[in-house]
Amino acid sequence: MEIRKIVTVIEDVYADGEKKTEKPIRKVAAIAVIKNPFAGKYQGVLDMLIDIGEELGKILGERAVKALGNDRAVESYGKAAIVGEKGELEHAAAILHPKLGTPLRNAVGGGKAIIPSVKKLGRMGDALDIPLHFKDAAFVRSHFDGMTISVNDAPKSDEILVAIAVSDGGRPHPRIGGLKKEEVKGEDGLR
Repeated sequence: MEIRKIVTVIEDVYADGEKKTEKPIRKVAAIAVIKNPFAGKYQGVLDMLIDIGEELGKILGERAVKALGNDRAVESYGKAAIVGEKGELEHAAAILHPKLGTPLRNAVGGGKAIIPSVKKLGRMGDALDIPLHFKDAAFVRSHFDGMTISVNDAPKSDEILVAIAVSDGGRPHPRIGGLKKEEVKGEDGLR
């Protein structure tokens, strides 16, 4: 794996609308910009990218958790990628899906729920909306959220931007009902 850069973005939310939060909600994105080994050519077997996903799950997961802070527990997580124009969506899928999840779950101290994801083709500076969900139960509506990031010089046409986001809370003032995090049983990743 050839990494050009790693970027960490920290966002602290103190208020939303006309109301302050009970405590600041922190969102962190750890982002890697890597060379796409299959840019400009079709590759039938994507095992190399699958293995890169496992490496990045560890590197970015640990970096994101560290940036969140020792005094903050991860409640939500998500993953995303932008593939430069000489690549294809399947390159992002190979990185994000088969192996990235296990090291990310290790970094965040568990996680029974599916890790939400998004992938797209793009160019330098494109924005990426990383979806966030509660890590132990998919139906906790208060944590249906996201984090928007961009890197001004990435991805170049032969690169892939890979991002992991974590948060220590849900949306600032949730009030649409549904399962509360305190009610989670944590048995099946759903409720």
